[in-house]
Amino acid sequence: MSATLLPLPGIPDVKPGDDLPRLITRGLETAGLALRDGDVIAVAQKIVSKAEGRQVALDTVIPTAEAEALAEETGKDPRLVTLILQESRSVVRKRAGQPGVIVVEHLRGWVHANAGIDQSNIELGAEGASALLLPEDPDRSAAELRGALEAAHGVRLGVLINDSFGRAWRVGTCGIALGASGLEALKDLRGAEDRYGRRLEVSVVGLADELAAAASLMMGQAAEGTPVVLLRGFPGVLGDGAAADLIRPAAEDLFR
Repeated sequence: MSATLLPLPGIPDVKPGDDLPRLITRGLETAGLALRDGDVIAVAQKIVSKAEGRQVALDTVIPTAEAEALAEETGKDPRLVTLILQESRSVVRKRAGQPGVIVVEHLRGWVHANAGIDQSNIELGAEGASALLLPEDPDRSAAELRGALEAAHGVRLGVLINDSFGRAWRVGTCGIALGASGLEALKDLRGAEDRYGRRLEVSVVGLADELAAAASLMMGQAAEGTPVVLLRGFPGVLGDGAAADLIRPAAEDLFR
């Protein structure tokens, strides 16, 4: 098997209301590429959030009493903590220091630091400091993007929305699928046989996360400016799953 990862050039700094399918199509044209059946388009969460208007000026945020107390405990901006709590179901862990960390269960079910709220690679604007929230429903965003691209290009695709997550048992962030559409997000291998004829009992592959991690290597984490990657040549990845399939139920989570 041979697979290819192709970053799309020329994607501009995205603004609220921008047409992402059109920007991606222009990137494909600039690269001289035509989409094919079975291709996967990976899109950085940041440009999806920007297009959906999820940037918040901190000067518009009025801290709550709960946020003030948690900010004092963790050394964080109380306005930022207010946004973190608004985007969360519960606080799972917290740590003081520089930087302080608040690990939460997000409204969408993810368990991660600071509700995924980011302040890097976003324009400050006239209001000063701001923060970028995650998309309200990344699976829906991926489905809408996929539908528009499939209609425009006449092919069957998978779409991923990438983000970088820390992991409870490993140092360093890794790309994961925050949203997915048209993909078999989980590949259940239970019941299949290994090379020696032994039946697999627990093997379930986080396929969407593996694809997202590959795309993340091409996107970079700092000032690379390559928020869209075309993944080609990965057989058997298209399907009807969603990134929500990858969230481990709380009852099975041994780290909480």
